[in-house]
Amino acid sequence: VGNKQGIFAHVQQVKQVPKADWEQRQPKRRPPLASGLSPEAAANAMTLPPGFHARLCAGEPDVQQPIAMAFDDRGRLWVAEAYSYPVREPEGAGRDRILIFEDLDGDAKFDKRIIFQEGLNLVSGLEVGFGGVWVGAAPYLLFIPDRNGDDKPDAEPQVLLDGWGYQDTHETLNAFIWGPDGWLYGCHGVFTHSNVGKPGAPDDQRAKINAGIWRYHPTRHEFEVFAEGTSNPWGVDFNDRGDAFCTACVIPHLYHIIPGARYQRQAGQHFNPYTFDDIKTIARHRHWVGNQWNDADRAGSDAIGGGHAHAGAMIYQGGAWPERYRNQLFMNNIHGARLNQDILTPQGSGYVGDGAPDFCFANDVWSQWIYLTYGPDGQVTMIDWYDKNQCHHRRDDGHDRTNGRIFKIVYGEHRAVKVDLARLSDAELVDHLTNPNEWYVRHARRLLQERAANGSLAAATRTDLLQRLAVAKSTADRLRLLWALHVVQGLDDGQLLDLTRHSDADVRGWALRLACEARQPSPELRKRMAELASTESSPVVRLALTSTMQRLPVNDRWPIATGLVSRSEDAADHNLPLMVWYGVEPLVMADPVRAMQLATSSQIPLVSRFILRRAAAEDAGYDALFTLLGNADPARRSEILEEVVAAFKVRADLKMPPAWMQTFDVLMKSDD
Repeated sequence: VGNKQGIFAHVQQVKQVPKADWEQRQPKRRPPLASGLSPEAAANAMTLPPGFHARLCAGEPDVQQPIAMAFDDRGRLWVAEAYSYPVREPEGAGRDRILIFEDLDGDAKFDKRIIFQEGLNLVSGLEVGFGGVWVGAAPYLLFIPDRNGDDKPDAEPQVLLDGWGYQDTHETLNAFIWGPDGWLYGCHGVFTHSNVGKPGAPDDQRAKINAGIWRYHPTRHEFEVFAEGTSNPWGVDFNDRGDAFCTACVIPHLYHIIPGARYQRQAGQHFNPYTFDDIKTIARHRHWVGNQWNDADRAGSDAIGGGHAHAGAMIYQGGAWPERYRNQLFMNNIHGARLNQDILTPQGSGYVGDGAPDFCFANDVWSQWIYLTYGPDGQVTMIDWYDKNQCHHRRDDGHDRTNGRIFKIVYGEHRAVKVDLARLSDAELVDHLTNPNEWYVRHARRLLQERAANGSLAAATRTDLLQRLAVAKSTADRLRLLWALHVVQGLDDGQLLDLTRHSDADVRGWALRLACEARQPSPELRKRMAELASTESSPVVRLALTSTMQRLPVNDRWPIATGLVSRSEDAADHNLPLMVWYGVEPLVMADPVRAMQLATSSQIPLVSRFILRRAAAEDAGYDALFTLLGNADPARRSEILEEVVAAFKVRADLKMPPAWMQTFDVLMKSDD
């Protein structure tokens, strides 16, 4: 797992970089320096690949306990300070606050600091947009308006959602980021139990989450659990195909996040008891040796990445670093005091992740980079919690709670960038949608979305976007324009239907996802989905079908399910068998007889077996199941009985099914 030769072999295959050259590019690690370094000394202590260097942007006392950050459209950095953590203060006694930092002279050091909001409680997430600031502060998701942009709140924080748990306060809602589809995304940990909804909403209008990725629409004010599982994720980002990836702790650290997916959990059960199995990590390596965290394991983990606790997820798309880093994932390893790098390689319907040599060593055991991302200059900014205790804080731990740093990792010569995207015209923002620095793309798209929502978007902008989409040459540019059209409501059902016939598989897949976002695709699109399920050549599009199928009413899923289970080439895919199952599962009890026919015709063995197990899990499925068993070929009967036994092992007070006697007589006459 930690074999360096294996890592280098993969790097050579993917990047065509000779091993010796790759080794030469990596930082040369020094022994850990004395802990408790000053902010400037901590920047100087870092080791990075040749051509890179670290700069201190701010340190204590100007910033303390930084837990979240976000850039605004002027390139200023908003930072949340978490003084309340790890114990929520009594209502009204919160001490957390939000700061704004600005570099006025372009030397990468912050010269201006504004206190935007004080008195917050247990802050853990932060993002900027739509005329205000979005703040995670369990039990609330808050919005603090500043519509005139004077850096002063227009009103008290507005509670958008409540019910966020904080039983384990380092697993609360975190890592906010705007997705390519215009939703606000975030993470949530496994040992905190939330029941999220609008204030005053009853239970049937709330969504439970205790591990996974969630999203919230900023103008429609809709909340969804995007995917379930993992452990304590504290980082999510999107690559240039719009695919999400999260980094997690303790269990395997890397997951390709698919809408509607269910992932391996550190603990507990999935909310749906008929999940039966979940999707595992895409990582083909680990950053730690396992077992309890002790001196021996720490030493063993050091050679393969440093430890089991990860914070932050950045898929670099800033344009200022060498091209070999683009679309690769970086995360902080808290115990290892370093940035790990993972190589993301497409495979089948998804990806595999392999470990590259570690990118940056802090050489300071107090270092705790919580979040990292690239800004308008394409360089990477990191916030550092900086504490001698690397996890599981206590109120009485005696730590110095006044530490905090902000660093920038720069490749080559730092070039200051002055920007104010909100002052640009619609056409100028559209130009930025193909900028090589994804920072501009994301901010321009969100500003266009804001203008569409408030009615100020120029009438010609949607037409301009459609024309550019029609002639775009690369997948990345096509998707950027497609997402922009979606967030400004520039695509109708007919246009989305046409895009499902596009020559680019990623465009076809995203057209399906966007068309089903509101869960009301047109009859023509549903017919097209059934056709694609049987004929589509790309596993990426078939994966999109498995997600969108889950957003349809149960009775509308049959034609799509029939096509998807006929694809024998998907039987060994990392994602597709289970994703098909998650969409098929409700069909079994809706029509057990038809479900048995689906199980019989399915060319994906896992789906066939799970249909049988699901039918055995409730009395209503018995007649169809045992009729199938009695009529099945002798070679098939063992498979059916194995799934019956698997279902019965977790049931109690079983009564003899009415159909059993006749089936029993048939089985007793068998030679087997």
